[in-house]
Amino acid sequence: MEKARQRWGTRLGVILAVAGSAVGLGNFLRFPVQAAKNGGGAFMIPYLVALVLIGIPLVWAEWTAGRFGGGFGHTSAPGIFQSMWKKSRFIKYLGIFGIFGPFLIYMYYVYIESWCLAYAYYSLTGQLASITSGGGFIEFLSGYQGITETGVFSGTLPGFVFFLITFLLNMSVTYFGIKGGIEKLCNIALPLLFFFGIVLAVRVITLFAPDPLHPDWSSINGLGFLWNPDFSALKSAKVWLAAAGQIFFTLSVGMGVILTYSSYLRKNDDVALSGLAAASTNEFAEVIIGGSLVIPAAFIFFGPEEIITVAESGAFNLGFVTMPQIFNQIPVGALFGFLWFFMLFLAGITSSISIAQPSVAFLEDELKIKRQSAVKIFGVVAFLLCQPAIWFMHRGVLGDLDFWGANFIIVLGATIEIILLAWIFGIDKAWHELHQGADLRVPRVFRFIIKYITPTCLLTILIWWLISDWWDTITMKEVASVDVPYILGTRLLLLALLGVLAIMVRVAWHRRKLTNAAEEAES
Repeated sequence: MEKARQRWGTRLGVILAVAGSAVGLGNFLRFPVQAAKNGGGAFMIPYLVALVLIGIPLVWAEWTAGRFGGGFGHTSAPGIFQSMWKKSRFIKYLGIFGIFGPFLIYMYYVYIESWCLAYAYYSLTGQLASITSGGGFIEFLSGYQGITETGVFSGTLPGFVFFLITFLLNMSVTYFGIKGGIEKLCNIALPLLFFFGIVLAVRVITLFAPDPLHPDWSSINGLGFLWNPDFSALKSAKVWLAAAGQIFFTLSVGMGVILTYSSYLRKNDDVALSGLAAASTNEFAEVIIGGSLVIPAAFIFFGPEEIITVAESGAFNLGFVTMPQIFNQIPVGALFGFLWFFMLFLAGITSSISIAQPSVAFLEDELKIKRQSAVKIFGVVAFLLCQPAIWFMHRGVLGDLDFWGANFIIVLGATIEIILLAWIFGIDKAWHELHQGADLRVPRVFRFIIKYITPTCLLTILIWWLISDWWDTITMKEVASVDVPYILGTRLLLLALLGVLAIMVRVAWHRRKLTNAAEEAES
């Protein structure tokens, strides 16, 4: 007798869960940096173009494909792909990227997420308040990461303790399943995250210039710096690629996460309006809240001359060096520092539990392992594979994992998904499936966009990378010679993981074939 499948408890629950997957560290750290570095307000033009032509179509495609595959008992990309192309013997193997991609990201994301929890703690305990310079914060961060020895930290032990706490929290939520774990957390975390974000945004907007000699260093001018367009930037292909990359990163498309989450829907549950609502929630977090925090705050305290240097220092420095400096200069700064870092932690954990789910779902529904056992297996393997990013971060391992996971794999996965849905499954069937039980009639122009424009954009991005960067990336041309063994070892580990996943898919389908044959013999 087949067990009852897991389901979402409420429609709001699934929307918040998918939005929670999308709302992550990139909304508050990566987005403002990308906007500031790529033409300010002009960046929003390719950003919105990418949202309409790539982001939203992929969101609808993944919600549609996931619910369809879920109707056949599949909750991960291999099975969902197979349900859409039943005659193919190989398509399930391409679905491996829908497990491999999120697992790869998990290998480093939880570690970064744990920094946010640690810094929230250090804000409350006053350790951050005792630092008086930007150099001090850089030293504090590198010491915490174990990159350098400092008077505060020795080795990676403090960072590892917070990683362990964060990892156990992730596993605890995942252990209790879709409704009892993931949905319950997101129902609490997302509203709390938005509340903290709005409080922080209001505080930034009401800040006054600390330097009386520069009264123009204001939050309004800071917003102007971020949003006033430099239209000459639109001539650069790099800006358009950066905008497309941000859309991928922020909406969690191409990873297989939305496929898995939507597979727990019922046949007539809406996906058109729900998918749009989840994407809109993410965009509000990114553009409205994320755009009102770090760059305007940095502008107030560092001015227009230094703001470019601040933006180009990277998302990590912006979040863990620049922002603590600012909080140390305002009243009740320790409290606002806690709100900032705990908001980032909430954004991180709602994302990390989502990227764990495709692997757990595969073990549970394709290999027929009980959920609690599946979570334990995933936890042990994930814990071991997270170690290279922790201990060899200074050797570039984390950065290399981030490139393959958050850049290449998600674009490749999205390209496979959209071609499969629009061309193999068929745009007519896909359009009908999208509107099954829909509370929103999607404009018909998106039929054309989903079938022609989105695949063309994705193929262009992939081909562009293959022509311009593929060889240098594979040969590690820009990797320091001392770091090459670590990067090579990491890549060999990833190839081994891909091979293991391929074997597991083969085993799962062989078992399914034997089970079906036995059932036919009995009947």
